[in-house]
Amino acid sequence: MRLTHHQIEQIKITTEKTVNDVLGAGFTGVTLFGSRVDDTKRGGDIDLMVTTNKPVENPSRLMARIWTDLQFALGEQKIDVLLDAPNLMRQPIHDVARAHGILL
Repeated sequence: MRLTHHQIEQIKITTEKTVNDVLGAGFTGVTLFGSRVDDTKRGGDIDLMVTTNKPVENPSRLMARIWTDLQFALGEQKIDVLLDAPNLMRQPIHDVARAHGILL
């Protein structure tokens, strides 16, 4: 995995705080997927799937807030945020994240 220990901790802390601030509770985890899980590759953005067990009324707002908070926590980075919640339609990318991702 091509993230430092500090980056991993910041991602976990920030995403949990943001989800819980917006939803009141419900954060269940964050999964790193994509090129950053492959140690043989270089570069690439940080692809994250944030999972909650609570329905999300405004997923775009939550994803934007997570992205913004991560930018402050990690510094300017290319970050993609995918949201997984019980009321949101599952896409093939969710299956890819689950099959090939690493729970942080």
